[in-house]
Amino acid sequence: MITLNVNGKEQQLDVSDDMPILWALRDVMHLTGTKFGCGMAQCGACTVHLDGQPTRACITPVSAAAGKKIVTIEDVQNDKVGQAVQAAWSEIDVVQCGYCQSGQIMAATALLTTNQAPTDADIDAAMSGNICRCGTYPRIRAAIHAAATKLA
Repeated sequence: MITLNVNGKEQQLDVSDDMPILWALRDVMHLTGTKFGCGMAQCGACTVHLDGQPTRACITPVSAAAGKKIVTIEDVQNDKVGQAVQAAWSEIDVVQCGYCQSGQIMAATALLTTNQAPTDADIDAAMSGNICRCGTYPRIRAAIHAAATKLA
């Protein structure tokens, strides 16, 4: 048994210590907003926050999350930065196919939590690990700037 704090709730899971957080979230807890993309931490679709840091859930074992706080896309709107990011995503109409967007939003929220006035270079660096096959990068950058403006 392992105890995880997911979206502010303690959860007891009967899983192997080496199970990736992604599968504990999706298959055991039925929180399917975090997506499986590549399974190698290359695409960012599985990004969650682990103690506020963007973390690839596909390669991070649940044992690494014990005693830490996991936040998923299902709970990001309960944070003022997450609210601003999600509102900007909608206003800018960022989403095309949408598959990568939960990971994009989680990475953008982590960026704006630590840097509320990011430059284009800051955004590019923070978002570089998140791949969008549809190429919505200009809209992602615009949405991050719009959210930063709202938060200022």
